[in-house]
Amino acid sequence: MKTMTVTVATLGFPRIGPRRELKFALEKFWSGKSSEEELLEAAAGLRAAAWARQSALGADWLPSNDFSLYDHVLDTSLMLGAVPERYGVAPGTADLGTYFAMARGTTGETPGCAHGHGHTAQEMTKWFDTNYHYMVPELVAGQKLSLSSAKVVDEYREARALGYDTRPVLLGPITWLSLAKGRGVDPFDFLDDVLGLYSALLTQLAHAGAEWVQIDEPVLALDLSDRQRSAITRAYAKLPRLGVKIMLATYFGGLENNLPLAANLPVAGLHVDLVRGPDQLDKLLVAVPRGMLLSLGVIDGRNIWRADLEALLDRLEPVAATRDLVLAPSCSLLHVPVDLALESKLDAEITQWLAFAVQKIDELATLRDALNHGRHSVAAKLRASAVAAAARKISPRIHDPLVQARIASVTPAMRERNSPYAERAKLQAEVLGLPPFPTTTIGSFPQTAEVRHARAEHNRGNLDDAAYQQFLREETERAIRWQEEAGLDMLVHGEFERNDMVQYFGEQLAGFAFTVNGWVQSYGSRCVRPPILYGDVSRPAPMTVEWWRYAQSLTDRPVKGMLTGPVTILNWSFVRDDQPRSASCRQIALAIRDEVTDLEKAGCKAIQIDEAALREGLPLRKRDWQAYLDWAVDAFRLAASGVGDATQIHTHMCYSEFNDILPAIGAMDTDVISIETARSQMELLQGFAAYRYPSAIGPGVYDIHAPRVPSVEEMVALMQLAQAHLAPEQLWVNPDCGLKTRRWGEVKAAIHAMVAAARELRGCVAETA
Repeated sequence: MKTMTVTVATLGFPRIGPRRELKFALEKFWSGKSSEEELLEAAAGLRAAAWARQSALGADWLPSNDFSLYDHVLDTSLMLGAVPERYGVAPGTADLGTYFAMARGTTGETPGCAHGHGHTAQEMTKWFDTNYHYMVPELVAGQKLSLSSAKVVDEYREARALGYDTRPVLLGPITWLSLAKGRGVDPFDFLDDVLGLYSALLTQLAHAGAEWVQIDEPVLALDLSDRQRSAITRAYAKLPRLGVKIMLATYFGGLENNLPLAANLPVAGLHVDLVRGPDQLDKLLVAVPRGMLLSLGVIDGRNIWRADLEALLDRLEPVAATRDLVLAPSCSLLHVPVDLALESKLDAEITQWLAFAVQKIDELATLRDALNHGRHSVAAKLRASAVAAAARKISPRIHDPLVQARIASVTPAMRERNSPYAERAKLQAEVLGLPPFPTTTIGSFPQTAEVRHARAEHNRGNLDDAAYQQFLREETERAIRWQEEAGLDMLVHGEFERNDMVQYFGEQLAGFAFTVNGWVQSYGSRCVRPPILYGDVSRPAPMTVEWWRYAQSLTDRPVKGMLTGPVTILNWSFVRDDQPRSASCRQIALAIRDEVTDLEKAGCKAIQIDEAALREGLPLRKRDWQAYLDWAVDAFRLAASGVGDATQIHTHMCYSEFNDILPAIGAMDTDVISIETARSQMELLQGFAAYRYPSAIGPGVYDIHAPRVPSVEEMVALMQLAQAHLAPEQLWVNPDCGLKTRRWGEVKAAIHAMVAAARELRGCVAETA
């Protein structure tokens, strides 16, 4: 009888490096302090180190082409020659400059720029239901595609030269087309062209020596249209014939009704996510032919909790006895930090509950060895896993009876404002006295090198509390004075005391823990350190009131109180998995409610509760949407509804598609919402208009994720587009998002232009009155 074999694969490894080496290399290059050659050398060093580390940890299948300088979807667009015409690049000639222009836009000084204000970047939005952002592919009628990048083949050969026979990773053609935005054309009209290019690429990989290629099709976890289903069938009838074996990778959910489709494709292997789709294993074993290599995603690639290896083995041993298996993370490890061993300040009790990318590969290797050689061969590791799992379940740090009692005391009235929006709006207009097209910003101002240095020195103990507080007060006063000078109508304090819009609050809430090097990529060089939500949440003391009070004392203009909403804090954290996410969200909502009411008591007349991550938490299957939206909106209303009618509640959302959840956004019952619209040319407002959204809206006119400064004329044109959908009295004028990552020179020029645009708009309204 043939002995079954279990192996270990990684679907992708964090790109940024253990200490964010990629971030620093990119920013050094963008600032002109290093050459393209130096950037590419740094990237090659990160790839080599990642392959070496995964190999040393015992991975049998190593990925290549999982590395990206900015975004893997953008890599695919460049590979296929899907470069928008505005970048002025002839087909097949795109280079690194083109790549970064598509990612970040261009300034008027950029070589090849056709006009003084540069070119806009491609749209950016969330990757499925994660906090990773991808660049949206653009396609137009008559566009000619062609292979324009050899990156996939080059990195396979690079790994091979270092002694690693990798499995190249490609974003699947059907997922790429599903993510693309067609301008006057259905992206699937390009299916034949795209499949031809993928065929050529797979042929090149075969000639280079690749035996297997991993093709990622996460759309198989979604509700598919008939056209998508047909395209999948056509694609995978063609691609497996080209000399390489295909491991078709699905993740972020179970296959469910797409299982028969996936199981009957003529591919050599199929990867499935058993973390997000744990109930599909039995059906998989029946549906997937024995000749198809089955890859099981048994270790969570999106969260940081240590696995219960004994429980997993109980589940896997009967399967491993009957067929060859590959064990893998549920998805790419892109979404978790690199190495828990770098954390020297984490509480020891909490540390034993965690696993980062390095530890997750070790867990997979332990499972493999237990299945191949028996549990006794890894007895010590299994014992340590069992002890950690048991300790976490009974830890008194997780459960707080006071929090549970308060949750039980919540009433329906706590989720309701006193009066409807129309009545509140009249009262708020009298209190605030703002002009038409009021101007504001989203919250943060540039975190300069000086701000970051002062924070670092304070954290190291080299700058005492008093000196640090004085520094922050001076930065805040400068920001207030500049906003007055610029002519903004509603001010912000600038958030110089905040390291991150989620971490800052989590550090002051019970139930959260924090890392020093637990970075993950959000987009490009932007990295975040998600808090670890391990227990019941409460607010021991006010978090923002004193900073708001100080800022308001400096000016007669209204200063917004700035908070992060409960859903965003939840979705941008590594969340405990021992209770429903909705339960944790309600706990956070009560903590934020306390802060909102304290701000109002202090005299704050406008409070912004950011819910940038509301949309990204939406389940992938539509049948699950309403349940999520019900508890998410409930949590926001619980946080926001403790104030009087005269207090104006703002929220902010960005970089997501909102049109399909507009009833839920309306149900949040905010007074003002600001949204990202600059890159999409106000497209989102069509949905708000069709829905008859009643409240005020601030559509972003300044794309803060690109270094370019838009002109007054450009901003006026965007707001005129907005007025085609919404009444002038509904409209605010603001940037797309916070200004933390930008430089003061860009910010000042853009905000001056924005204020001038608002004044021009007011003049137009006055002329027609």
